[in-house]
Amino acid sequence: MSYSHLTSEERYVISHLVLYGLSLREIGRRLNRHHTTISREIRRNRPTYADDAVYWYEAAQYFLDKRKRMPHHAIRQSNPQLVHYVKCKLAEDWSPEQIVNRLTIDYPNSKTMRICHETIYQWIYSDAMNGGDLYTHLRRHHKRRRKQRRYGSGRGLIPGRLSISERPEAVDNRKRFGDWEGDTVEGTKGSGGIASHVERKSRYLVATKLSDKAAETMTIASAKAFRYVPRVMRKTLTVDNGKEFSYFKQLEEKTGFSIYFADSYSAWQRGSNENTNGLIRQYFPKGTNFKDITGLGDVGKLISFDSVNFSWEWGHSLNCE
Repeated sequence: MSYSHLTSEERYVISHLVLYGLSLREIGRRLNRHHTTISREIRRNRPTYADDAVYWYEAAQYFLDKRKRMPHHAIRQSNPQLVHYVKCKLAEDWSPEQIVNRLTIDYPNSKTMRICHETIYQWIYSDAMNGGDLYTHLRRHHKRRRKQRRYGSGRGLIPGRLSISERPEAVDNRKRFGDWEGDTVEGTKGSGGIASHVERKSRYLVATKLSDKAAETMTIASAKAFRYVPRVMRKTLTVDNGKEFSYFKQLEEKTGFSIYFADSYSAWQRGSNENTNGLIRQYFPKGTNFKDITGLGDVGKLISFDSVNFSWEWGHSLNCE
């Protein structure tokens, strides 16, 4: 028999049968319910002001309605061990998604140590509203979820571009090496930034410092950066519609890439690159003056396999442990 919640009428019957002195098994038999369902209902919805408090249907319905109004993320906060674990990982700059996946490894047999990433985000946003600083450990330091907007076609499209819809299907399944996603990480106005290119299968990142956002600068710097990458590993490059990619034809000639453009306002089509840029932002937040950053060199590569450890091949190492 499939499970269904007890109705208010069934609670009315249970309360009177309990007063009559019937056993849980007998009550379950009369209602065609398992006796453990009856036991759990009485235990959860009985008044708590006294150990011998009597289960009564009106109070039971009140407690049930009160729990329904309570957000799920608040219910999970009643587990102090889980809350402590999440806060410790956030303090180490782990993302909610990483925390959720790690819980299944650290507590493989504990159902109470389970949570979804959306619940963790709700904890963080609630904490920020109350003056907390958990949000500072998020990739982009948002105090609240920003509303997503859709603007139609958006900015003017670069002439001669090839849409992502024309990209080979083999790129989608990540079963081969050589397909990349590209974007920029900007610094404060006039200070340049970083050009980031992520290989979709390995998540290997090729990054290079930019002196400005000009298309010519982007093209020259990216071409130099990819001289470290074998030609066979340069098949496709998917980028957004930023004007820094206006010279994409020249970049194709210099690198051997076939370059495709994602749809406007569809960052999810370059998810690997967006996520990696978030990792970079954790150490070079918005407003960073890249003219003041030393040790990056003009051209370099960044290897990034997870958010806990990654190192710049210029010899600059970042370790969150």
